[in-house]
Formats: sequence, C-alpha cells, structure tokens
Amino acid sequence: MAPKVDDATMASVPSGSPAGASSTVVSPNDVVDVTVHPLVLLSAADHYHRVARGTRKRAVGVLLGTVSRGRVDATNSFAVPFEEDSKNPAVFYLDHNYLENMLHMFRKINAKERVVGFYSTGPQIRPNDLRIHALLKRFVPPETPTPPVFVIVDVRPGRESIPTTAYRVVEEVDSTGGGSNTKTTELHSTFAHVPSLIGAEEPEEIGVEHLLRDINDPTVSTVTSLIKAKMSGLSSLTEKLVEMKDYLEAVAEGRMEVNQDVVANMQTILNLLPNLNVDELVKSMLIKTNDMHMVIYLSALIRSVIALHDLVNNKIKYSLDEDEAEASSKKAKADKGEEEKKTEEGDVEKSGGGREKK
Repeated sequence: MAPKVDDATMASVPSGSPAGASSTVVSPNDVVDVTVHPLVLLSAADHYHRVARGTRKRAVGVLLGTVSRGRVDATNSFAVPFEEDSKNPAVFYLDHNYLENMLHMFRKINAKERVVGFYSTGPQIRPNDLRIHALLKRFVPPETPTPPVFVIVDVRPGRESIPTTAYRVVEEVDSTGGGSNTKTTELHSTFAHVPSLIGAEEPEEIGVEHLLRDINDPTVSTVTSLIKAKMSGLSSLTEKLVEMKDYLEAVAEGRMEVNQDVVANMQTILNLLPNLNVDELVKSMLIKTNDMHMVIYLSALIRSVIALHDLVNNKIKYSLDEDEAEASSKKAKADKGEEEKKTEEGDVEKSGGGREKK
C-alpha cells in the first residue's frame, strides 16, 4: 500500500460557549481517522465540475466504505441531487428516493461497502451540514457503532496541502451556573476535527499512475519537481502554524476554551521543529546550499555551451548545404546552356545541308 499522507490532527473546540461553562463530550464512539481513496477524490471533482463549476453552489455526495476499530476507509462514493437556498440556509433539498435506489444497487455490487458518511465540496462547513448528517444516520446500519463522518473535499486547484478535511459530530453538554442554586444544562451538536489521510491499494495505485502519465509534463526536470514539492511542504507547514497561532490568540482572548489535547499536540509539533540558531547547523546548511548552487550554475553553463556548439554546427551545416545547392544549380544551368548550344548547331547544319541538295 502507498504511504498515507496525514493532515493536521488538531482537535476543534466549538466557539460561542460561555467562559465559565464546563463542556463534556458524551459521544462514546470516537473516530480514530478517515482514509479517503483516490476514487472518491476523482468522483467528487467530477461531480463538482458537472454540477457547480463556475457558481457558488456546492456538490454533496455519499461516502461508502468500511469501518474497523474506529478507522474509516472511504473507498467509494456517489453523487446525490442536492440544492440549497442561498438566501435562507435552513432550506435545502436532498433526494431520498435517489439515495435509497443507489444504495440498493451498490449493495448488489459490493455487499461489504456501507454508508460511512458524506462529502461536500465546501470549502467550509455550512449550517445545513448538521441536518444532512442527522438525515444520513437513517441509512447507516443499526449494528454499526461508529457514526457517519463528514469530509470536505476542496476541489480548488490552488490548494497546497491535501484536499480533504474530515469531521465527526460530537454532542456537548454545556453547564452554566447562574447562581448558588441555579444551573442550566444545554445539549447541542457540533463538528470536531478528525485526522484525514489519503490512502490507496495496489490496484488504485496502478490506475492513478496511468492517469498521471497523460498529465505528466516531460519538459519539467526532476530537480524542478523536487523544489516544487519542498515549497509546497513549507507552504503547508506555514498554513498550519498560522492556524495554531490563531487558536492560541483566540484562547488568550477568551473566545475559545483551552483544550489540553490541542496544547499537547502543539507542544509535540514545536519540539519536532529544528533549532536553526545552532552555528554548526547554519554552517552545514550554507555549505550544502553553496554546493547545490554550484551544481546548478555549472549545469546552466554547460547547457549554454552545448546549445552554442549545436548552433555553430547547424550554421556550418546549412552554409555547406547552401553552397552545394548553389554549385549544383550553376552546373545545371551550364549543362542546359551547352545542350541548347549543341541543339542550335545541329539545326544550323541540317538547314545548310538541305540548301546544298537543292
């Protein structure tokens, strides 16, 4: 199997809770991670380009797959007719009959695949997503303990990181103390982040490689692709660091509550970052950078010399061809002149011999 690409594993704490409220997660069935396969990405992108490209609409579909010990594998998907009112977010339409018929047909093809969640092209969470999640729970088998997940598939071409963001629905109990004997309790649902992975089995890898053969640009060198990959990784790291900074600022300002799991993950990430203030590390990086720049400079210089050499050779070759063509044309003209001269002399001799006979 191909190596899986891990997304940010920061948990999400819903905003809007009172500063003095105590929040308790009561959902017993946690989702460990969500693995999205290439077929799901291709289907979601095709669905978006057919239905919502060039508009502010989004595409919504159902995810099919398997669940094992809290690990969700989304191996297949299909589109669902979906419309929502842009002016009134509470109004939306989802075709139940179409969904039931498609599930019935997919069970005939592969009985192991079941509903594991739904996807949306987002690119952000909408107010109707919780209602769609509650609606989709009806189609999950009752013996399955893991609830359906929600995956946002970002089809925008400018995205640097992996195009999937996974969520699970958790129920939270907010307890607010108004006085010595007054206490109000409120239960509400919200989305929380789940680690998102991109994985593929061996047949899927072969299919993806065949698709990439038509997209691969042979003019792009290996060094260019490596540099582009490093730039993409650094850009993704910057995006995640900014996200962590925004979370810490929100906690410091009191807009969000402190989550010890999130803080522990941040501390682990920061500990993994290299210390660039060490003199030996800076010196080694400079030496390596200079060596790489020297190789690039020499490669460009050699490429220029070879190009000039080929240009001179072509110039010499074309000049020789032109000289040969000019010489052959002059020789042809001379031969043609001699033939015409011989023809004229023969005509003159014939006309003189005829006069003598008369």
